[in-house]
Amino acid sequence: MKNLYIKTIADRLSIAEWQVENCMKLFEDGATIPFICRYRKEKTGGLDEVAVAEIRHWTDVFSEMEKRKESILSTISEAGKLTEELEAAIGACVDSRELEDIYLPFRPKRRTRATVAKEAGLEPLADGIYGLSVSDPEKEAGKYVNDKVHSAEEALSGARDIIAERINETASVRETVRGILRTRRLVSRPGKNAGTPEAQKYKGYFNFSEPLAHIASHRLLAVLRAEDEGVLSLKIDADPEKCGNKLYYDFCHERKYPDRKLGEQIRAAIDDAYKRLLEPSISNEVIREAKEKADVESIKVFGENLRQLLLAPPVGQKRVLAIDPGFRTGCKVVCLDSSGNLLHYETIFPHPPASEKVKSIRAVSEMIDKYDIEVIAIGNGTAGRETEEFIRRVPKPSSVKVFQVSEDGASVYSASDVAREEFPDYDVTVRGAVSIGRRLMDPLAELVKIDPKSLGVGQYQHDVDQTLLKEQLDNTVESCVNSVGVNLNTASRHLLSYVSGIGPALADNIIQYRTENGAFRSRTELKNVRRLGDKAFEQCAGFLRIPDAENPLDNSAVHPEAYHIVEKMAGSLGVTAKQLVANAELCSKLHAEDFIEQDFGLPTIHDILKELVKPGRDPRESAAEFSFSEDIHTIDDLAAGMELPGIVTNITAFGAFVDIGIKQNGLIHVSQMGKGRRVDNPAAVLKLHQHVIVEVLSVDTDRNRISLRLKS
Repeated sequence: MKNLYIKTIADRLSIAEWQVENCMKLFEDGATIPFICRYRKEKTGGLDEVAVAEIRHWTDVFSEMEKRKESILSTISEAGKLTEELEAAIGACVDSRELEDIYLPFRPKRRTRATVAKEAGLEPLADGIYGLSVSDPEKEAGKYVNDKVHSAEEALSGARDIIAERINETASVRETVRGILRTRRLVSRPGKNAGTPEAQKYKGYFNFSEPLAHIASHRLLAVLRAEDEGVLSLKIDADPEKCGNKLYYDFCHERKYPDRKLGEQIRAAIDDAYKRLLEPSISNEVIREAKEKADVESIKVFGENLRQLLLAPPVGQKRVLAIDPGFRTGCKVVCLDSSGNLLHYETIFPHPPASEKVKSIRAVSEMIDKYDIEVIAIGNGTAGRETEEFIRRVPKPSSVKVFQVSEDGASVYSASDVAREEFPDYDVTVRGAVSIGRRLMDPLAELVKIDPKSLGVGQYQHDVDQTLLKEQLDNTVESCVNSVGVNLNTASRHLLSYVSGIGPALADNIIQYRTENGAFRSRTELKNVRRLGDKAFEQCAGFLRIPDAENPLDNSAVHPEAYHIVEKMAGSLGVTAKQLVANAELCSKLHAEDFIEQDFGLPTIHDILKELVKPGRDPRESAAEFSFSEDIHTIDDLAAGMELPGIVTNITAFGAFVDIGIKQNGLIHVSQMGKGRRVDNPAAVLKLHQHVIVEVLSVDTDRNRISLRLKS
């Protein structure tokens, strides 16, 4: 069976079977996605993380399917109905719907109209009609009249119930109905709660109609949510009569056309099967199928947004003054050293109702001087814009830069066990301000402490498949952490736990070892950590950095298993490995082909050479300052034609939301992103937290909606 699944995955991803098979073997051996993609390129043919993650996903899906097949075979066998043909058909399934269709006739059932008819002894009559062996169904039905069946018509009705269930349980019939419904339109009508104030956000969908196969993912998720809330009633607009005609034609085509009386009974059974059994179940199934596709598309957007958020430019290890803004409760201010440790905190009240501007200016100036502040981080939530304007008026050295920082998830972090563990003696407001400051210094290191679903990285995240969402977000966090690399001597437990092959338990052991023995001096010292064996070392070592290690390769992405290749390279030039590392001129004299070995092909050698030129280089850009327009404070200040600076706050399938410095974000629709061309994927044009210039197209003050066009 494994070969069947390998072929299916390979066909699905348009790759070679050997690539899938090798990935599966690596997974079985405990390898992670980042490790496979970085250090086993020869085994996979250079597959990227998306492809390898897909292989792992489908490997897990088929593993569960294999368990389901075993359960089904056991149930059918116990019922004494398992044949070689049936067993082969089940074994050949790679689609869960096909598998369940095959199993449907054998599935234990609750009491149905068909089982009642069978109990009344009407199955032979149904067999005769269904098999076209009865010449006069009414006359034949008279033979079944007894104390349980009171008339010929009652007998025929029972026989039709049996035939209807049989038709419903025929795999080819179910696939035919699926094919019909997939091509039809999904239509909506106002539901019982359509008149409520909360329903107005769905007003545009009250008379919605669109081909199910072409509905954009965000629109499908919206109407399905509206249906769950009772605002809409949804239905696929298939014509029952035409569907009945198709099923009757297929029935007759497989056998022969029956005479009129027999045909009437069969057609009645088909119509009943469609309306009562097939349409309700398969309609829901086809809508679920469409939702599954919408989930996948939406979850990809979530994953990409999260990647951009985690890989946002850091300012690095600088002394930070961070502010969690507020009006009535004041602005919580903290001062952090270059390692993110809390040095000082206090509350200032520069805004109404207190309006202690002079006192607040003096306090901030004193903190900047006393703690030698290099950058200022301001949360972008309530009072964020006003606080930024206030801070820009505070006298300070010109070298002190001011940044607005996304507060998404800061409140979740401040109330979490992680925050309580880090700051047991401080309240949530102080913890929130610290988080804002730290995420400016290193967004990745701080955001890994927060559940990715709390970071506001997409729309309808509570409506999509939560298992798939978690899988995608976890893969994304793991990918980002390992692509940047982690300082083994300063990383938190939370950051370490996402390193390939480590996890929470080993992360705790690493922290404990570091506390008891001091900083790690080499990667090999990792093997002294409790329960960190050879396999875990293989998986994690290349992603951990030791900046001041004696061996400079310990601060690079070169894996220890390949150190001997670097020694060979250095030897070929008559220098030491230490002299070769970070020496672009020396590296340019090396020819990758000269260092190929059995387990180290050209892809790996090229990676080593790139890393030697810039060892341990952070792939992220540097953070840049940003300022909103000083003339715009509320939606009433906007007018069509204005060009304004903004920050991208969210990216969806239909466009991007932009903060232009007021309470309401504006929307750049996909149709307004390209210059004379259609944009299909907003994420290909814009990045989360990117600084942009936008033009105001229209302003709807009644609905607080702002339409924008991307200028640059």
